[in-house]
Amino acid sequence: MGFVNANSIDRTDERERLARAVARNTGIDDARLIDVFRRVPRHRFVPAAQTERAYEDRALPIGDEQTISQPSMIALMFAALRPERGDRALEVGAGSGYAAALLALLVDRVDAVEVLPTLAERARATLATLGISNVRIQRGSGERGLREAAPFDVILVSAGARSIPTALIEQLAPNGRIAIPVGDENGQYLLVGTRQGAGDVTWEKRMACMFVPLVTSDRVTEPSPVRPSRPYAT
Repeated sequence: MGFVNANSIDRTDERERLARAVARNTGIDDARLIDVFRRVPRHRFVPAAQTERAYEDRALPIGDEQTISQPSMIALMFAALRPERGDRALEVGAGSGYAAALLALLVDRVDAVEVLPTLAERARATLATLGISNVRIQRGSGERGLREAAPFDVILVSAGARSIPTALIEQLAPNGRIAIPVGDENGQYLLVGTRQGAGDVTWEKRMACMFVPLVTSDRVTEPSPVRPSRPYAT
């Protein structure tokens, strides 16, 4: 698979500093989870105006009133999800594709859903340029999941939902795990669910968090057809 080689991409020192910051800020000692932040060039997933801040451990704007998530929060969600080789993963709210690219280094395949067409096209272009071949970006409304590719061992929701979408629970595989921010503009909490065998999902409330709201298809005004986009930065 065409994963990013840490020695073939520039800004190696900055990626190393980010990985160390994520480990320090989260307390995560799983080397697999920390290493992905060394291997994926975050500056390729942000607009050119944000490239100098790309390796700060913070969320950044990527256009369309959306953000690229804080690396430490992504790492905490990964730790809760316990992704493994052999897993099939779904990301809801792909944005620019950064979290999907990270997750692709930990599982066999990632299907990622993004409702905003401009972001979906940019994510596809960036992933293709980097040679990341086990991520598929789908245009769609995230609260519906991706039934045709289900079930999923791991579901990562990268936007804040007001409630847990039923469709996502239905698409969770036996023993599957889901991490989803739930709340409103007054506050959100990260909820982590685990399906017990083929039975019910049990939930655990983790830390407070703040994500942009989950955008659904009924809130999107259809633009004119999207032309293929270049990646954000080179």
